[in-house]
Amino acid sequence: MSIFGTILSKIFPSSHPANTAPADPAAPPAADPTAAPDATAAPAAAAEPVDVEAVLTDMQANTSEQLNWRTSIVDLMKLLGLDSSLSARKELAGELHYTGDTNDSASMNIWLHKAVMEQLAANGGKVPDSLKG
Repeated sequence: MSIFGTILSKIFPSSHPANTAPADPAAPPAADPTAAPDATAAPAAAAEPVDVEAVLTDMQANTSEQLNWRTSIVDLMKLLGLDSSLSARKELAGELHYTGDTNDSASMNIWLHKAVMEQLAANGGKVPDSLKG
């Protein structure tokens, strides 16, 4: 499973279309993560939106580690129990079609957090603007 697929599975219920619809690895890369969702995200639109902020806030309440998941991709990945190493973040950047320099980790991390939140919204998540960057 892809890193983003794992993120979806940690936040969305297993029955949610974002988790049950097969991913299309041949789909062309999105030029802009803020662009309108393509047809691969359409099945999720029919499901009840998942309140991403509420799910993540609840997860944070159930851990003793204080994580800044609202702005940090590293902390978001830690909250979800995922590998947050630079190599994992570079892999996620590849999945989400990051076109910047992956050696500039600060810029990549900012982009990744925004892109993940945008993709969660595109797949049926209710994501407040404050989390979209």
